[in-house]
Amino acid sequence: MIKSQLETPKWQKTFVNYGEAMMYSLETCPNAWLRTHSAWGRYTVSFLLITTQLGFCSVYFMFMADNLQQMVEEAHMTSNNCQPRKFLVLAPILDIRFYMLTILPFLMLLVFIQNLKLLSIFSSLANITTLGSMALIFEYIVQEIPDPSNLPLMASWKTFLLFFGTAIFTFEGVGMVLPLKNQMRDPQQFPFVLYLGMSLVITLYICLGTLGYMKFGSSTQASITLNLPNCWPYQSVKLLYSIGIFFTYALQFHVPADIILPFAVSQVSERWTLFVDLSVRIALVCLTCVSAILIPRLDVVISFVGSVSSSALALIIPPLLELITFYPEDMSCVTIAKDIMISILGLLGCVFGTYQALYELIQPISHSVANATGEMDLTQVSTHIPQGMPFLVWDCFGGLLYL
Repeated sequence: MIKSQLETPKWQKTFVNYGEAMMYSLETCPNAWLRTHSAWGRYTVSFLLITTQLGFCSVYFMFMADNLQQMVEEAHMTSNNCQPRKFLVLAPILDIRFYMLTILPFLMLLVFIQNLKLLSIFSSLANITTLGSMALIFEYIVQEIPDPSNLPLMASWKTFLLFFGTAIFTFEGVGMVLPLKNQMRDPQQFPFVLYLGMSLVITLYICLGTLGYMKFGSSTQASITLNLPNCWPYQSVKLLYSIGIFFTYALQFHVPADIILPFAVSQVSERWTLFVDLSVRIALVCLTCVSAILIPRLDVVISFVGSVSSSALALIIPPLLELITFYPEDMSCVTIAKDIMISILGLLGCVFGTYQALYELIQPISHSVANATGEMDLTQVSTHIPQGMPFLVWDCFGGLLYL
């Protein structure tokens, strides 16, 4: 939507980012006040992109730390017998925050890579590891699925609000659409690659969410990889997936870095450019690590980031942008109604989803699981993870745009 409206003789702008698309559209709208304050549209989008992408990076920290902790602390119990997981990890040997700090130096080195095309190589590696591990996950969850008639067809409305934020989180690549399109070798092929990538992502999410819930029911954890059996083949799945997310971190990090760094570098002389560039990158990585340390609850943070920022960037702003830009050109009533409905849905989801996520964040975390001293059947464990929401990180645009 955004790319097509700016690739016309009216604007003479072929390569723009999300913020510039917003600004240029406001500059040509009929409302004089919006035209005067068009720059604020760019600032608003830039702020949302920064907070959203850094939120994604924080979630990646939690995901990698969760899987790393489970792999390390269950290593002495890992076998070749891949039976369904019947026990949880005993009282943690090391706090989850220790694993986050262990990952931090390696991510600092990774974000020093500035070239997006070079990052696409790492994204391709991430896709290979992700697809391989996903194949093994599907291979496991389709085996011996329990009778689904025992599962509730619908959960409470509070669960739906958290689900909304988690579902919108899957639009994590919205900030990468235009930057990646601008650096493609053949930008004319972008629509095909975009539709192909999104169709694949939607199909994978639906299949994984449905089969995962049928397999694990209310015991589904924030990341479905944590439900896999404690045996070497599936421990390798967690390792592969963590490697894929590790490389994807740099791609998601590129968006806030691309917004913040030009401003930061412009404030110093050329002599200090490299120092400021590297310092800001390190500071941003540390910020995502600190955020993950302060709120190490993967499921709720996913829902919060999705509700607050992703809903605005993916559901509220794009249809409003289309209305502002093309309304003077006699838009059809169907298009106008469609845009209004999408924006209202995004606004309601943002408000109520954010409220529910914040409510969950302030609730005390039950320590009964962490303090368990014996084997425990997962079906007997009360979990705060909403039913029907198995989460598996999948980078919507990271490498699919370079297939």
